[in-house]
Amino acid sequence: MSKSNKKEQNDFEEKLIDLSTLSKKELVQRAKKFSKQYCVGDGKGFKLKDYETKASFNLGEEGKPLVKQTLEIGVEALAALQDILYAQDKWSVLLIFQAMDAAGKDGAIKHVMSGVNPQGCQVFSFKAPSSEDLDHDFLWRCQKHLPERGRIGIFNRSYYEELLVVRVHEQILKSQKLPEKLFTKDIWEDRFEDIRNFEKYLNRNGTIVIKFFLNVSKKEQKERFIERVDNPDKNWKFSAADAKERGYWNDYMHAYEELIKNTSTKKSPWYVIPADNKSYARIAVASAIITALEELDLEYPKVSQAKIDELQAVKQALLNEED
Repeated sequence: MSKSNKKEQNDFEEKLIDLSTLSKKELVQRAKKFSKQYCVGDGKGFKLKDYETKASFNLGEEGKPLVKQTLEIGVEALAALQDILYAQDKWSVLLIFQAMDAAGKDGAIKHVMSGVNPQGCQVFSFKAPSSEDLDHDFLWRCQKHLPERGRIGIFNRSYYEELLVVRVHEQILKSQKLPEKLFTKDIWEDRFEDIRNFEKYLNRNGTIVIKFFLNVSKKEQKERFIERVDNPDKNWKFSAADAKERGYWNDYMHAYEELIKNTSTKKSPWYVIPADNKSYARIAVASAIITALEELDLEYPKVSQAKIDELQAVKQALLNEED
């Protein structure tokens, strides 16, 4: 999204006020318009500096109930679409969340997916690869957890770590058991190509891939780190290693820019979400998912006339039973 935000601020406030009175069609149209500003689509020419980390509005304390209401309505709409996705059992959706530490990935997943039927959703977090993972290609450990038809799969970090932490810390690459002759100057371009082809393959087989980069500022990350230290209930979320990675901030920003530029496509787009305001980020994520699901033209399976007649006969038999 460009930095001319005044109109978007007014539009967003209007959305917050009007959402509860909108029809399903109007709600989806609003979600599509709202999320579009963060959708990269074709990554050619992408520049991370063109995307804000801050939300394009400031409603203050009085606006918090409206923000909460907007997210609740979005969660409800998402749950309804996911129910049809599950019943139809043809498409699957893969949501990928990438971000710097403390950007809000866990919270976004928790809140946005809070209304979804657990039977139709699965979440996997990817930490450092195991020895078994390293005995396979870099996509293998994620491929094992792709969502089945009818389900929404969520990757909290993903195979994109191979273009982020591994690129920033190239010594990790040396430990991945690759043959020496494959350590070429083109290795990152090769991995971009591998991922584009992999996601194209998924699309061709009925899996829609949507990718979110929660774009938090270095300043906001610092404040959240301090909060994690000061709050005993959040101490478990923080380690010295997290703070150490801040020293590579510029390297990570360059790596994110390169991977988004080279792997964002119209069918498997990246959304660069301003993440300094957690509530706003969650609304933007929900809007993007609603848009993607709606574009699948989902519908409940149609029942044949013979099946309808059978069901009516069963109903009549139940009505005729003596209590």
